[in-house]
Order: sequence, then structure tokens, then C-alpha cells
Amino acid sequence: MKVSISNGSLEVEQGDITVQKVDAIVNAANNHLWMGSGVAGAIKKKGGQEIETEAVKQGPIEVGGAVITTGGDLPAEYVIHAAGMGQDLRTDEDLVRKTTISSLELAEEKQLNSISFPAIGTGVGGMSLHLCAQVMLNECVEFLLGSSSLKTIKFVLFDSEGFKVFNEELRRLFSS
Repeated sequence: MKVSISNGSLEVEQGDITVQKVDAIVNAANNHLWMGSGVAGAIKKKGGQEIETEAVKQGPIEVGGAVITTGGDLPAEYVIHAAGMGQDLRTDEDLVRKTTISSLELAEEKQLNSISFPAIGTGVGGMSLHLCAQVMLNECVEFLLGSSSLKTIKFVLFDSEGFKVFNEELRRLFSS
């Protein structure tokens, strides 16, 4: 599903975030920025060790913050590492909100035009897909209304359940 917002668009698709042809993809990171499993592991495997090496040199960072690195061998030029959890590997609504905003602000600061997000915090972080979709989509809609460079925000969900939940939430947001 795709909706137009101001001069941009918000999209939800099912697929592999590591093959996105966007300016940046977002890594659901921990605050020490080491890349283990899940989205981070897939990014490191396809993009190369240099992504993790560059990220770790910038850490640790505050939980809720974000840093940017090269995209290595990925189609995306950059990876934004959004620290949605600390070493306890847990997250919550407030932290997902902060990491979403930090990622969007970093993309805007770098004058990027397009970004792809995963569902931050729903893997090892334990957050529900429904709450994640609600928080992240709301923040992205708000951000697009005032963005000067960012025009395309995509949510790329690996599995059908995530895809379904994010699409339902996007429909709900724009049906009222």
C-alpha cells in the first residue's frame, strides 16, 4: 500500500530490506551497534563487515539515538543504525518512537530522499507488531508533513504477518 503525504509518500511492502534501492535502509540496532541476528545480521551478511566496523566505532550511543554508516555492498548508499534497545535487548513504545524520529532526522540532515525501515523492536526486542506499526507510521506521517528532502519512506516487512499489520494500520490512519 502507498499513500501520498504532502510532497512525499509512505509505502508498505513485503520483502527483503537489504535489496532496497533507496538512499538508506534502517538497521534495528542495539546501543553498542554490534550486528547480531535478525535485520542486523542480514544487513551485515549482504553488505559486508565494514558496516558493523564503522558502526561500532561510533558507539556506544544513547538508546533511542541513531548513527549512519556506509551501505557497503548493499544497493542502499547508507545504513542508519537506530538503537531501539540497550544491552538488555528490550524495547518499548517510547524507545521505538525516539529511534524512528532519530533515523528520520539523520536522513533529513544528510539530505536523503528515500529511506526503508524494518519493524523496529519486534524481533528480539519483544514489541508487538501492532504497537510498532502504530508508533512508527504515526511518526513518519508527521515527519513527511514538514520534510524538505525526504520524499519516500518505505516499511519493508520480511514476513506476511508484519506486512499485513503495517498495511492495516496505514489504512486505519487514512480512513479517519
